[in-house]
Amino acid sequence: MTAMPRTLPKLTELRSGVRRLLAPNPSMMTGPGTNTYLFGEREIAVLDPGPLLVGHLEKIVEIAAAPIRWIIATHTHPDHSPGAAQLASMTGAELLGMPAPDGDHQDLTFRPTRQLGDGDILRTPEFELEAIHTPGHASNHLCILHRASNWIFTGDHIIDGSTVVINPPDGNMKAYLESLARVRDLQPAALLPGHGDKITDPERVIDWIIAHRLAREEKVLAAVLAASGSTVTELVPAVYADVPQSLYPWAERSLLAHLIKLAEDGTILNQGERWLAAKKSGTVT
Repeated sequence: MTAMPRTLPKLTELRSGVRRLLAPNPSMMTGPGTNTYLFGEREIAVLDPGPLLVGHLEKIVEIAAAPIRWIIATHTHPDHSPGAAQLASMTGAELLGMPAPDGDHQDLTFRPTRQLGDGDILRTPEFELEAIHTPGHASNHLCILHRASNWIFTGDHIIDGSTVVINPPDGNMKAYLESLARVRDLQPAALLPGHGDKITDPERVIDWIIAHRLAREEKVLAAVLAASGSTVTELVPAVYADVPQSLYPWAERSLLAHLIKLAEDGTILNQGERWLAAKKSGTVT
């Protein structure tokens, strides 16, 4: 995997009727910024309007240059959906997606007019979009299949050049791995992420992410076996020795997701804030 690109063009026509507009919210976590996608030319669907940045929303309306019928959120993290309600107010468009779950780091302003479920299809004479429920990074995460191109728009499920944080309790590592396998098995021609550029070799990239996560899980298990009874914070340096310490707070969240998965699998035990090797028939497993 290469690093996430630092810059992208502000506006890119990816194919006839599919455009990408880059939101001006670059950061360590968002890379160049959040990708907003526009489908259609005579009647528009907008995917992930991004944070509440009025200039960006006005630019969406400007380049749409046609009625916006639908505004879709892949999920309700603060860099993807907070602009949706304001854009709907500006355009009269219908808000589509899944409601925000309880918890921190959620955009509670996103209240869909209509909830999209797995397999739901949005259809116009110009395009068909199919919703794919892909929990893991977020329990309400949707990927969107553009049927004509066989491209899957992946939000934060898969991003370009990096892995994503799995942040419990809403983030779930087991669900994430299962959702990765599901997207791979759909055999998309390309992936269009919420951050970074178009991914033209989906199978290789998804296989790399799955292998990376499973290798990290092996490190987690080894760390627990070597220091049974440790807390998450105590385990981070051993598991994420390859990561700058400035990223440890985020690494700790994904580490917790791995620990929860291992505990659910019966491989380790959880006692309060401490994680212990499981013992079966007198043998540490």
